[in-house]
Amino acid sequence: MHTALKRIGILGGTFDPPHVGHVVAAAAALWELELDRVLLMTANIPWQKVGSRPVTSAPDRLAMVTLLAEGMANVEVSTLELDRGGDSLTADTVAELADLHRGAELFVIVGSDVASTLDTWRKTAALKAAATIVVYDRPGSVGGAPPPGWSFRRIDVPQLAVSSTDIRTRRSAGRPIDGMVPPSVLRYINDRRLYLDNGTAP
Repeated sequence: MHTALKRIGILGGTFDPPHVGHVVAAAAALWELELDRVLLMTANIPWQKVGSRPVTSAPDRLAMVTLLAEGMANVEVSTLELDRGGDSLTADTVAELADLHRGAELFVIVGSDVASTLDTWRKTAALKAAATIVVYDRPGSVGGAPPPGWSFRRIDVPQLAVSSTDIRTRRSAGRPIDGMVPPSVLRYINDRRLYLDNGTAP
């Protein structure tokens, strides 16, 4: 981590798998928000998804995010949530980053589909006080906003019709996912035979 960072974006997620949509979101946020760094924050236990579907192991998801970030200027993979363990709460992550980077402005970057669910997150008061919410449109979810009481800003991100859910579905059906993920991530998925059997590794 770099103590001199003053404007930090947090692009968190399950990243199951990470894809080219995450690349363009990180790049757009860096430019439009004039950030020093975007942190790709891999969730340890995505508590809102537990029980709804199998989640690929944290080491595999982290390996894919690391491959995704290779060669991206000012985009860094963070393991804070994995290192902390337990359920991954954005408010706890923001608090930890605020302690590591005293005086830095923190920006939590979410898709418009996620923005409307912010009231269901835990420790919302702490999150509101410590970070700026940044919203970008995603295919199928345009113009979504946080519930009343949340301050936020919106950024323009190129919309690519790709999602982790669609990738998993295509992969399990034997359809190609070329171009939806970077080549290095595709090789990892193929080598590990991910998403061929209910989204889990053999």
